[in-house]
Amino acid sequence: MREMSASGANTHGGQQPQKHYGVTSPISLAYPKESDHIYTQKLIEAMKPFGVFEDEDEQNHRLAVLGKLNALVKEWIAEISEEKDIPPSAIGSVGGKIFTFGSYRLGVHTKGADIDALCVAPRHVQREDFFQSFFEKLKKHEEIKDLLAVEDAFVPVIKFKFDGIEIDLLFARLALQSIPENLDLRGDSLLRNLDIRCIRSLNGCRVTDEILSLVPNKENFRLTLRAIKLWAKRRGIYSNMLGFLGGVSWAMLVARTCQLYPNAVAATLVHKFFLVFSKWEWPNAVLLKQPEESNLNLPVWDPRVNPSDRYHLMPIITPAYPQQNSTYNVSTSTRTIMSEEFKTGLSVTDEILRGKAEWPKLFEPPRFFQKYKHYIVLAASASTEENHLEWIGLVESKIRVLIGNLERNEYITLAHVNPQSFPGLKENRTENEFVSMWFIGIIFKKAENAESVNIDLTQDIQAFTDTVYRQANNVSMLKEGMKIEATHVKKRQLHEYLPPDVLQKKKKSLADVNRTSNGGTKRCSLDGSQLDSSRDTDCGTPFSSPTPVNRPGKTALEIEDSIISSPKTTGPLFDSPPVPRTSCPGTEQQGMSIPVIGTKPMAPPPVLAAQLSPGSTIPTMLGRNMPHATSPSSKALLANGPSSTDSINSSAPKRPCSPSPDSSPKRLKGPDKVSDTPSSSELLEHGNRPSGESLDGDKPMPIPTIDTTRTQRLSSNELPDASSPLPTNNLRVVKNSIRLTLNR
Repeated sequence: MREMSASGANTHGGQQPQKHYGVTSPISLAYPKESDHIYTQKLIEAMKPFGVFEDEDEQNHRLAVLGKLNALVKEWIAEISEEKDIPPSAIGSVGGKIFTFGSYRLGVHTKGADIDALCVAPRHVQREDFFQSFFEKLKKHEEIKDLLAVEDAFVPVIKFKFDGIEIDLLFARLALQSIPENLDLRGDSLLRNLDIRCIRSLNGCRVTDEILSLVPNKENFRLTLRAIKLWAKRRGIYSNMLGFLGGVSWAMLVARTCQLYPNAVAATLVHKFFLVFSKWEWPNAVLLKQPEESNLNLPVWDPRVNPSDRYHLMPIITPAYPQQNSTYNVSTSTRTIMSEEFKTGLSVTDEILRGKAEWPKLFEPPRFFQKYKHYIVLAASASTEENHLEWIGLVESKIRVLIGNLERNEYITLAHVNPQSFPGLKENRTENEFVSMWFIGIIFKKAENAESVNIDLTQDIQAFTDTVYRQANNVSMLKEGMKIEATHVKKRQLHEYLPPDVLQKKKKSLADVNRTSNGGTKRCSLDGSQLDSSRDTDCGTPFSSPTPVNRPGKTALEIEDSIISSPKTTGPLFDSPPVPRTSCPGTEQQGMSIPVIGTKPMAPPPVLAAQLSPGSTIPTMLGRNMPHATSPSSKALLANGPSSTDSINSSAPKRPCSPSPDSSPKRLKGPDKVSDTPSSSELLEHGNRPSGESLDGDKPMPIPTIDTTRTQRLSSNELPDASSPLPTNNLRVVKNSIRLTLNR
């Protein structure tokens, strides 16, 4: 085949000019060579062991189930129409239809994955009918199991298994007398006169259909997206809820790559994906098409109008009206981690396409538990399995609040949460206690301009736990035994929390790989959104920054790099200046070592306990009980803290997080790098303690927890502000403070 450049003729083999996709011209119109097809076939073979492809029988089974569900919906709508005195002559034509969206609609679902579906009904069918009469109809169906309605969710949903296939079914009522079989949901006029819940429910289908219509070759897009999603899950950066990217965001990044290289095959597109986004100048937004104006007056992403949109660090904008940023949960730390992963992916694919490595290397998991010297262990526990599933759904949906709190601490350079949760070891819990743990890797800034610096994480942790307890109390969820405990540990103490096969970097079995790539188990968060808790084991090869690669065709590459590095996007949404790039978190930090001496949790002094009133809370710190940091010596230490040049974001000061909505993102199915290198300084703990308390030992120190019981439901299901009271029934506050002192 003939290779073509972006500046050459826009035809191939005498055909008509190629259709233009995206907000810019393509970077290259080159057609694939024979070697590109060979590498693509090798990529397919490398993905097969991970269970990313369904066989024909499984595909046919899904189609049969969807057919039955569609017939069930039509039957139910006809029954409702009859009850509401619709003329018999019209009942046969009122229609009703099931639409799919998400990974199934995109054609990239894995074995055993669920199906996201939408029930579209005419205007005389109400949402209450869907959650009452249709729910009862589903309950009576013999092939439907595990039925659950979440009517108060941000996007209301009925969840069930239909003949073994998990389905999440949303509902939308259109302002139409009947629903035609050929209905196209992409028309903006369909949104007129709809309530916000119907608009949210329709959004998934509309975005999915727009993405498919905006890529030049659907099959190349699908295969590339399968590879990128598998890579993201394996590398621990697939989680919208925890501040990484979710499925729709990865789909839009792959679609943008396809627009820039419209004739490339999957192997080339995977490499170009890493090339484009390792050089992308965030926060320049990624768009698949220019946003279109509409007179429906729905809120859209627009940093010119909405101040909160200006804080978004990694905006990826959905192509369907009303346009939204799908990555508003991304934080400074998660963007840094993903940027490093893009660079590493570029380095690995460079090696693969030069014949120096094979595709499986791209899917090797990182060594999260070997990467950092310090971790925070966040444990959520409950007394029953049912309460535990409900509790961890809420806690996990708020972990990004804790990450934001830690990032704003001036002595923390990076906070990296691992999306995989782990059960508590049997020896660390009671027989009737159910525990899930998340691990957050921490990099502290080294002391430079002072002899020592006090690092206080008390308020960061306490603000997070207060947020969780407030919301749990707000939705009447708190029950006896529900607790949160945060503990600071060093790398050498992780064996007290994790099994040896995790810490010894044991390779995962094929069954484990298939299970994690299938999305894990499913649950629903308390604030209504569905959760996707894909759980990957973080073990494998070391994570390192990519090294520069010399490639043939230097002039062409320089041209390509300049196009990517300075994306000339037109339109009103691209006039915000780019944020300065962050430095690599894996760089050597000389003079930094943070030994921490642990102690057992200690009870509050009797005098303090006597002073506690019901409902009061006591600030806590990571470490021992300490006098307040308002002493002259403490103030001096804080005033002479580390310079801003030590930060990972050395060119930008720390700033408040975006005042974006705190509701959970769409999904995270049931149960994601940066090196902290040894150096010469030491981080020591100092503080007041009861007489007789030993300074020896490495036992981790828990941060206080609040144990409450269920209380009355408040008026709102939304997260209350900081002025909302904490639950006071049987309030138990354990004061246990830790202060780290960073010595020069």
